[in-house]
Amino acid sequence: MTLESYDGDVHTVPQSENPSPTSIDSDKERGGGELFVPPLNFAMVDNGIFRSGFPEPVSFSFLQSLRLRSIIYLCPEPYPEVNREFAKSNGIQVFQFGIERCKEPFVNIPDEVIREALQVLLDKENHPVLIHCKSGKHRTGCLVGCVRKIQRWCLSSIFDEYQRFAASKARISDQRFMELFDISNLRHSPLTFSCSKR
Repeated sequence: MTLESYDGDVHTVPQSENPSPTSIDSDKERGGGELFVPPLNFAMVDNGIFRSGFPEPVSFSFLQSLRLRSIIYLCPEPYPEVNREFAKSNGIQVFQFGIERCKEPFVNIPDEVIREALQVLLDKENHPVLIHCKSGKHRTGCLVGCVRKIQRWCLSSIFDEYQRFAASKARISDQRFMELFDISNLRHSPLTFSCSKR
């Protein structure tokens, strides 16, 4: 079996001469169909809300299975043509909120841009929705952390989730931003979300 990683490296995985009955049954159930490959750092945030790193074309079949209505893209760079075509052909609306990649100590997470992204995210008409940036760690983590504040999560749980995705690249400044983010003036403050059907 040959696997191709996101950075283009090709890896060969040795297969046994006698495949296990489970793998044969799995192939039959799939009908020899395509594999679903989620984007890097993919996870469900809540019903109808997902997060990930930047979706590569290998993940498009997986994303189709989510029946997305919207994508919230948190990077300033133009959305690549292949991703725009995928969104257009699947009736997915792309909302771009260009947050520059910030590295400590020169950090400026734009409060107003996060608020605008939250307004789109809290509108159930946009669900199911995928939130993503490049790696699904910092910008995505800050937006999800603000959602968790709206859901009344305690800060230690918000930080734990953030650190699970950011791992060794966790930033104190991101956590400080989430801690100080004021949710009191947001118009929509549901504690839970539900997935809208298409």
